[in-house]
Amino acid sequence: MSTILTAIKLLGGLAMFLYGMEIMGDGLKQGSGTALKNFLGKLTQNAFMGVLTGTLVTAIIQSSTATIVLTVGLIGAGILNLRQAVSIVLGANIGTTVTAQIIRLMDIESSGDSLLAFFKPDTLAPLALCIGIILFMFIKKSGSKNVGMICLGFGILFSGLMSMTDAVEPLAESQFFLDMISYFSDMPMLSIFVGLILTVIIQSSSAMVGILQALSSTGVITFELVYPVIMGINLGTCVTTAMVCSIGTNKDAKRTGVVHIVFNTIGTVLFMIGMTLLRRAGFMGTLWESVVDSGVIANFQTLFNLITAIVLLPFTGWLVKVSCRIVKDDPIKEDKYPELSALDKKLMISPAVALAQATRSLAVMAKAARDNVELSLAQFKGYDDQRAVEIAECEERLDLFADDADNYMIELFQYVESERDNRQLNMVMQCVPAMERVGDYATNFDEMAKKLHDAGLQFSESAHKELDILGDAVKQILQLTETALRDDDESTARRIEPLEEVIDDMVLLLKDRHAARLRQGVCSVDTGLIFMDALTHLERAADQCSSIAMLMLGRHNEEIMKNHHRYLQELHESGDRSYLDELESRKLQYLIPLQASEL
Repeated sequence: MSTILTAIKLLGGLAMFLYGMEIMGDGLKQGSGTALKNFLGKLTQNAFMGVLTGTLVTAIIQSSTATIVLTVGLIGAGILNLRQAVSIVLGANIGTTVTAQIIRLMDIESSGDSLLAFFKPDTLAPLALCIGIILFMFIKKSGSKNVGMICLGFGILFSGLMSMTDAVEPLAESQFFLDMISYFSDMPMLSIFVGLILTVIIQSSSAMVGILQALSSTGVITFELVYPVIMGINLGTCVTTAMVCSIGTNKDAKRTGVVHIVFNTIGTVLFMIGMTLLRRAGFMGTLWESVVDSGVIANFQTLFNLITAIVLLPFTGWLVKVSCRIVKDDPIKEDKYPELSALDKKLMISPAVALAQATRSLAVMAKAARDNVELSLAQFKGYDDQRAVEIAECEERLDLFADDADNYMIELFQYVESERDNRQLNMVMQCVPAMERVGDYATNFDEMAKKLHDAGLQFSESAHKELDILGDAVKQILQLTETALRDDDESTARRIEPLEEVIDDMVLLLKDRHAARLRQGVCSVDTGLIFMDALTHLERAADQCSSIAMLMLGRHNEEIMKNHHRYLQELHESGDRSYLDELESRKLQYLIPLQASEL
């Protein structure tokens, strides 16, 4: 019966430990989303900086698996390449040792009146829980909830650790346990295997090392048992990431999982050879049978991962080649817009990074829609079947992205907590269908051009010139919209509305002028109807750009968000200098040349 109770207490402590890690990691990720985006999204080509980045990010989010999963998502998004990912993997293994270094606080010995007493787990855990619950439940200041989660996770983690420690203390007097320790100490390969299997089951290398550190409190765990188990733990964690990397990802993402396995396997083999040679040569003779505490376990794990990373850092290029040989490339097919396939739900492990990628993909969607409009307008000058295929393929990509983005952002709403991020996500979600409609207009232009081509008809020379000038204005407003989204630049967004006003005036002028040509018999009824439809769709494309600009400006302005139309009306009536200057500039650029083009 006592054995069952001990097992229940041990498993309960493990559950608290894992839950504490999860809560602390969530708080750290949410509180440092911008840091993660900057660390990983702006990584240099320097391998050393990549290792440092992987180390810091893993130390922040307390999970090497989470770092590698996030890296895989960024590879799919086209933000990172394989060589950068490899260096992050090397650093992630170092960063994961931070948890063990925190847990070694169990070893602190102090008198009750010493300042160090505050850092003992039995004092620090309840203190962290008290601070955490106050910040989480009662303080409404921005960011306090994340800090509260970190403190709560920290307190729960140490409470679970102390529970595990209490549960294993009787094992020091168990002959069965002592015999098992002796058996595994003589069989390092079996110890490696046990560490690997248990890590795959628990899905956390930090938790496994924490269990070892708890067991060290029995005072019977020796170094010769611990070091191969730690190396098995490192092998176990890469199995988990390899499985994640292989599901629904591109080739480079799969190669990242392969690199993690190769890296940890080589590190384990080299260390086992080195440790065996040292032992047989008689170095550190008393170390092998010495009893270890949590500090020794933490130090060995850190040393193992640090030395392995230093040794293999010069061979990152070789690791990339090995992974490319194992995971071979598919036949090359150029993808002009890879970001349209980059909304990987793995990125939601860091909501800030997931939101940044959604915004980036929206900007690429704007570029794809603009490119497609340019291609389709060219069809009026000379219809090309191959160009029509390109337009149809691009439209299909835009439609698929819009569907994926809708599902992705609905799910992302569950993870985004700050009001600022919530408004950003809401903006992106509303901009996607607006830009999808711009893509639809490109298809409409292609269909109109084909109808003319099949009927053997064409616009008059005057109509072609007018369409060119109006088309240039619409291309310009699409370019401004793309730039505003890509750079998150509200000053560029403010330049969209004046141009949209000019495009409205141009369309009114051209419709009146074309109606006159129809009355004079210069244009046929069939071509006239298609021309009028083309004008309408160009005007609507500009309207969508104006809507996107209003959504961008409304994110940070409550009045604009509540009523776009009132804002536009006030803008027109207020005599705003920057608006009027931009309006005049666009009239000189497009409206006046159009007025002068009448034959």
